[in-house]
Amino acid sequence: MLESNTMQLTYAQKQEFYQNGYVKIPGVVPQVMIDAAVRAINASVGQGIDPAQVPIYQARSFCPELQWEPVITDLFNKTPALPLAESMIGVGKIQPVGAGQIALRFPVLQDPPSPPRPHLDGMHTPTNGVPAGTIRNFTMLLGVALSDVTMPYAGNLTVWPGTHHIYEQYFREKGPEALLHGMPPVAIPEPVQLLAKAGDVIMGHYELAHGVAQNVSPHPRFAIYFRLYHVDHEQHGHETMADIWREWEGMQEIVP
Repeated sequence: MLESNTMQLTYAQKQEFYQNGYVKIPGVVPQVMIDAAVRAINASVGQGIDPAQVPIYQARSFCPELQWEPVITDLFNKTPALPLAESMIGVGKIQPVGAGQIALRFPVLQDPPSPPRPHLDGMHTPTNGVPAGTIRNFTMLLGVALSDVTMPYAGNLTVWPGTHHIYEQYFREKGPEALLHGMPPVAIPEPVQLLAKAGDVIMGHYELAHGVAQNVSPHPRFAIYFRLYHVDHEQHGHETMADIWREWEGMQEIVP
């Protein structure tokens, strides 16, 4: 639960975030805003989707014409999601958020489904728009669930708990640019497919390995992801990959 009237994570939630690299906060976004966003998305999808563009939409965003619209950006900017993120990164320490990724996962007929695969954002792929030879790291990944995810393999956001610590040590030894050669070849824990209700917010450290489970449920999964940058991120650059709490003022009471 949120601390009354403060819109901050509790000490226990910060401990959970420090250990696992993510935390889920239930009921952050009001239903009226969820309904407005889902309506806009469905209206866009109802105009038709070019099948050739689906791999790009999966890697970047569905409904790209909506990404900068208030019906999407207000899910962060005008809800408790913003002060909750500031309680971790610092008040006034997050760059303005002008767009969100509209992340849809439609049902597939594959049975059994393939297991989810881990990745870090900001790595080049042929479809995600990140130029080859670059790493676009950031501070926090914040997801807003727009539909209920009540079972595994329903398009779940999937995380590998604690990998932010594992990768920090790897990048200290090998340098952040080692990510240009692929995911770190180190042992990682078993994945966890997260369950969520519409309106829940999931906050994850940039360096947490994550992925998406295939959706074999009957229903599409709707979510919005915001990539948050500390105001000094351009100066810090890739250095934060080997110093993962540098941009987390609100976590200093937790970090040893």
